[in-house]
This record gives sequence, structure tokens and C-alpha cells, in this order.
Amino acid sequence: MKILIVADTYYPHVNGASYFAQRLAFYLRKDGQRVMVIAPSLDIHSQFFSHEDVNIFGVRSFPVPGIKGFRFSMPFLTRKHIRKVIEEFNPDVIHLQSHFYINKAVFNIARKMNIPIVGTNHFMPENLIHYLHLPPKVEKKVKDFAWKQFRDVYEKLDFVTAPTKTAADLVIDNGFSKEILPISNGIDLADFNPENDGEYLREKLGLPKKPILLNIGRMDKEKNVDFILRSIPAVLDKVDMHFVVAGNGKEKENLEKIAKKLGIEKNVTFAGFIINEDKKNLFDLADCYVNACEAELQCIAAMEAMASGVPIIGVRAMALPELIVDGENGYLFAPGDRKAMEEAIIKILSDKDLQKQMGEKSLEIIKNHDINVTIKKFKNLYSSAIAKHKK
Repeated sequence: MKILIVADTYYPHVNGASYFAQRLAFYLRKDGQRVMVIAPSLDIHSQFFSHEDVNIFGVRSFPVPGIKGFRFSMPFLTRKHIRKVIEEFNPDVIHLQSHFYINKAVFNIARKMNIPIVGTNHFMPENLIHYLHLPPKVEKKVKDFAWKQFRDVYEKLDFVTAPTKTAADLVIDNGFSKEILPISNGIDLADFNPENDGEYLREKLGLPKKPILLNIGRMDKEKNVDFILRSIPAVLDKVDMHFVVAGNGKEKENLEKIAKKLGIEKNVTFAGFIINEDKKNLFDLADCYVNACEAELQCIAAMEAMASGVPIIGVRAMALPELIVDGENGYLFAPGDRKAMEEAIIKILSDKDLQKQMGEKSLEIIKNHDINVTIKKFKNLYSSAIAKHKK
């Protein structure tokens, strides 16, 4: 099967949608499928390049001011070139990752060429709009407009998926009229597992031999890492622990200032971006993983932690409750309830038996998210879309 994946954010961008598209392309290719990706270029010129043995056509792109490493494309400048690439690859099916610039251009071309199109939604207006600091009434109008733009593309696709039932329900709640199929982002259980050894990272990152609380992800406003940081002094009153924050983002400098202001800089390590080989081993050092983001459609880092046998603490919002069974593989806390989060962290970090018990439950739950199951589901979906067009 020849599959064209289209993404407005892809390697080397660091975010969940980019990772999903990269992993989908990699594992489909590993499964023996012929895969090509159309995504933003690495500089201002359109170009062909490859990543992890996947061929990519990079559409001419430009850096986004204020967001390091992120680029956007204006495909109307290269629409003929995009069409030529599609014609030459001649895909059996196209898989869109959004309704934005490149995806919308490919969508318009594919419709004229009668190519089956599947789409996965990673979109939540809240993840973008909060940076605009709009008045509530204006913000609502912008959200409504954003959802309309999404519906204008995705309601015309053959099939639409979302990573969780929560994510699917969110789209339905915002006026979407088609069925949405929940298909997990998936996790490679051979790559992330309790047998990984992270001791070399203890020395590399200068981590003490104390209970480790871990958070991995983009350091952007909606991730609420500052909320976790402000809880660390209360946790330290009960447990001598260390907080590791891995990742980069617009908030990193501000978070470092908060840690210093709270007087906890010696108890916090800002590890920066962690390559995948180190990341899977970093979970070996973690006694607990925490996520305070209220806008997760599915948290890949939390899934990686679970696959590594780590207990999870997360906010009872969006899709995190689909991963965390309260009291079994971790704890949930209500949005804004810092005390409940602090109590959960203290409880887990101070009890090795509880860590083991919850870690084992994490391993049991995560089996339902095996990447091989995810790839099989997408292959079946592609076949259904192709068959639909042959009728």
C-alpha cells in the first residue's frame, strides 16, 4: 500500500502532533508499506529529504517568530509542485494530520484527483488561542471560527480519527457531523519498558539518589509546569525528593526564574530536550510521572512512563483520565487543586511498595496501546477508504 502522510508540523518540530506523524510514518514503513510525507521544509526552499528512512517532500517554509524550531508553509506558492509530487508518488490513500496550510492544499488537490483521504485530529483551539490574550467574547468567536475551518475540511474526508474517545467527543461537541473513530497514538512496548537502564543519566544530568518526580514535554503555557513547580516546596516538607523537568519551550526561562524565586533550584533539574534514546532510559530513574496540563488529547509522554512501569499523577481533565485509573496506576486531581496533587506526589514518593504496585498496573493498562495494534487499525482504515472509492 502506498500511503501519503501530510503534516503541517513534522521533524524536527517538537510537539505531540509532530511526534505522532513521525511515528506513524516510521512504523508503517517498518511494516512494509510504501510511505511518503509532505511537510514543511527545513529552510526557505522546497526540498526532498529523509528522516528515519522515510522520504519527505518539504514544502517551502518560514520560521515562526518567537517559536524556536517551528516553521510554517504557504503552499499557494508551490501548489503545482505539490500536485506533481502527489502525481508521481500516486498514493493509494492520503492521511491528513490537520486542516491547516499544507494539509488543506493537499486536500483540495486529492479531491480533484479522487484519492481516498483519512484524517486524524490533533487540534484544540485552546492550545493556540490562549497566547492571544483575547477578551472572553472575542475568544469564543475565534474558537467558533477555528472549529468551522476544521469542519470545512474534515467533514469531507472518508474517515476521521482521534487519539482518544475524549478527543473524539470534543470534536462532536463542537458541531462535527461525522463519526469519529478513537485510535490510540500507540506506544512501542519493545522500546519503552521497565528493562531500560538510566543510571548513566544520573551522572550525566547530575541527579541525586533521591525519589525522582518527572515531567517531560513542551515548556509552553498550557502545559502548566509552573503549577507543579509551585507545589514542590510543600512536597519537600514531607519528602526529600528531586523534580526533573525535561523539554524546551517558550516558558523555560520563566520556569527557571520561578524555581529560583521559590528557593528550590537545587531540587529541580531542567534537563532540556532529551533525545529518544535517553528519554526511554530517563523513565528508569523516575519514581512518579506528573502532568498538570488540562488540554491533553492523549499524552504520549504519560504513555511512555506507563510502558516503563511508572505511576502517573495527572489532572482530571480532557483525556488523562483515560490513562490514569485513580488509585490504581496513579492519582487524578481536580483542575487547580494543588493540595490534592501535592498529597498524591507525597504519597507515591514516600511509599516504595505503592510505587511498585501502581507501576505494575501501568504496565497492564498500557498493553491496550501497543503501537502494532495502532498500525493494524490504520491499515484497516486505509483499506476501507480505498474500497469506498472503488464502489
